Amino acid sequence: RLARNADLLVAAAEYEYAHGRYRQCYALTSQVLGLDPFEPSVLPVHICSMARLKLHSELFSLAHELVEEYPQQAVPWFAVGCFYHMVSDFESARRYFSKATTLNHRFAPAWVGFGHAFAAQDESDQAMAAYRTASRLFPGSHTPWLGIGMEYLRTNHLPLAMHYIKQAHAIAPHEPAVLHELGVLHYASGEYAEAADYFTRVAEHEGDYDDAAREPSIFNLGHACRKMRRFDEAIEWYRLPPPPPPPPPP
Repeated sequence: RLARNADLLVAAAEYEYAHGRYRQCYALTSQVLGLDPFEPSVLPVHICSMARLKLHSELFSLAHELVEEYPQQAVPWFAVGCFYHMVSDFESARRYFSKATTLNHRFAPAWVGFGHAFAAQDESDQAMAAYRTASRLFPGSHTPWLGIGMEYLRTNHLPLAMHYIKQAHAIAPHEPAVLHELGVLHYASGEYAEAADYFTRVAEHEGDYDDAAREPSIFNLGHACRKMRRFDEAIEWYRLPPPPPPPPPP
């Protein structure tokens, strides 16, 4: 009975997504959509997991189908924006995220996508404005705070970056992207031992996070060890094989 409870499956999928387990998230969201092909509560996280897994043709087909069925809702245009963001057409992504927010100004995932698209084009002010809007609409999400912190980190405003990334960490203390960015922040501050600690929390938990989520932390852990002149450890991390490509979806 629980396996057919959409609310529980959506909650489980969101948990998996927040912990960087995108393949498991996609399996759960697909299970929900098997019960109801257009279940609105699962579509945002389903779309996001598809983008993370680089499921180009599947996301294109879903976005096209949603636009045909529900052209006056925000989710279809969010899906289109995610597709264009996935293929690095950030101008188009911004256009469709903007359309989604126009149709539903309170649809937080589209504001996050808007922020990501601006950030990808180094437009920090617009990115942070979008992230701040998302944070007001969805105060329980770590993603907007992480996005703001990453923009401050990219522009070398390290104290402000620490403030916002720590806020993200308080909400999602085990999220791999948050741990990784804390490592990057300490590395940028010359605090290599602290950086190595955060990178290790992701790199060594093979069963907890997807390989793709662990890969940046593994590589940067090698850098941190090298900076601390722990050359043998650095070589071990550098020599780890890259993650295999994800298997095709079920």
